Amino acid sequence: MTPKRRSPLPLLDESGATLQSRPVRKRDPQQPGLPFDPMPDRIEPCLASRRPAPPKGPDWLYEVKWGGYRLAVHIDSKGICLLTRDGQDWTHRFPGIAAAARNLGVNAAIFDGEAVILDDEGRSDFAMLQNALGGRGVSQEAIFYAFDLLYLDGQDLTGTELSVRRHLLEDLVPAGGDGAIRLSEELDIDADELLAEARRLGLEGIVAKHRDRPYRSGRSDDWLQIDCTESASFMIVGYALSDSAPGGIGGLLLAARRGYHWVHIGSVETGFSAKDADYLRKTLDMLKTRKPVVPLKGKDYVFALPTLIAEIEFRGWSEDGNLRQTLYKGLRKVQDNAAVYDMKRHDAR
Repeated sequence: MTPKRRSPLPLLDESGATLQSRPVRKRDPQQPGLPFDPMPDRIEPCLASRRPAPPKGPDWLYEVKWGGYRLAVHIDSKGICLLTRDGQDWTHRFPGIAAAARNLGVNAAIFDGEAVILDDEGRSDFAMLQNALGGRGVSQEAIFYAFDLLYLDGQDLTGTELSVRRHLLEDLVPAGGDGAIRLSEELDIDADELLAEARRLGLEGIVAKHRDRPYRSGRSDDWLQIDCTESASFMIVGYALSDSAPGGIGGLLLAARRGYHWVHIGSVETGFSAKDADYLRKTLDMLKTRKPVVPLKGKDYVFALPTLIAEIEFRGWSEDGNLRQTLYKGLRKVQDNAAVYDMKRHDAR
């Protein structure tokens, strides 16, 4: 999948002349002919609304959904400041991104984007980023994917449409870069094909953005998030004991079929209520076995005969063959082993 970028059109009035920004507030005394907007200390981020399917049409552009930490990169004469979604200063936690920002050659700007760590396949891995930043940790290898430009050299750009902001952004952060600050590129491909490809690659999802809308803080329908969730049936082969979790279940151990054998594919820790946990604990205890059907060891593991089949929502697979970001959706009403996920589907990817 080769990304292609479209060249956005300039803003034109009815006569065909390019529209000019309205003069706002005071003018820069050093450049009296240019309108000047003071650089804001913080801009509340624009948030995407979730949708099950992407919108269609030329009014929308599509990008990869990056699974990381939302950051605003502020550059001015005082230095560099990296702000989190809720306004915390995390400049010291991303020294590589801060250094790259200093080298952009920009006098004053605010970039909106996502800090991520990429796995060996080039996918963002939120767990890797969390581990790197555990406690008060620092991530030298994090990358910032810039997807919007909110302020540039005295100009507040939040009132202009996305196509204009993207045009300016691409001049500052060209496509195809491999540094610590990179462009989140527009992907010129049919939306359904893009979503299918994102699922095949095990990505987080895609984001659709309306080209003609200004930057609106808070959640709106100008930006839409379509997640790459999959759903399949897996056998419950035990559970992990927990003193604090509801029902004493810290997670359900899951397995898939491979021929006549069971293969451990990870666990699920979320999605079941206290009532679900109580039922699962009682039922699995009745199916308890000392000999696990998958090669697992752990003093807190309770193994069960392969009988209960759960529907699990997940977002792709890890390199070691485990499910990523699992969510328990419930037990199958009909316990049919043929319905359990066959690893042939995974091996064929």
